[in-house]
Amino acid sequence: MDITQLILDDHHEQRRLFAIIDQIGDDDVKSLAAVWGRLSTFLEVHAKAEEDLFYPALLKVGEGAGGKVSAASETKDAIKDHNEIRDAVAAVADHRVGTAAWRNAVADANEANGDHMAEEEREGLTDFRRQATLKVRHDLAVRFASFEAEHVTGVKPIDKDPKTYVMENG
Repeated sequence: MDITQLILDDHHEQRRLFAIIDQIGDDDVKSLAAVWGRLSTFLEVHAKAEEDLFYPALLKVGEGAGGKVSAASETKDAIKDHNEIRDAVAAVADHRVGTAAWRNAVADANEANGDHMAEEEREGLTDFRRQATLKVRHDLAVRFASFEAEHVTGVKPIDKDPKTYVMENG
């Protein structure tokens, strides 16, 4: 088991859930709300697991990848992205499910999340695969899977200051 693969698997599931929402009719409010509820909870649990487990480990061993000069730079950007995703997810609640405004807000959340995943996949995950041992990757994967299982019903969304986060976890 490898933390980088678990994160990639989560990314795939996030993309899948956004695609499912795209395929549900506007009049099926119950299904839209159910899938969005699952996705919005999953996004936050995933972000919190990364912030508690993956990024502190990346800060210890990373050297930079995908155009970033350091693990600190990768991590600051990722924490900023998580805050943007949280804000976009929160904005969805301002609209009635199934309306054009709701769809637009979901699309904004999808865009923020998609941009983050693409960056993370070519930066932090690549850096960690290059620098961390297989044992470290395995041990983190076990903790990551356990965290997500323990928090399947959600965690409270809390924005973090990227500079402070790196200073406290680096």
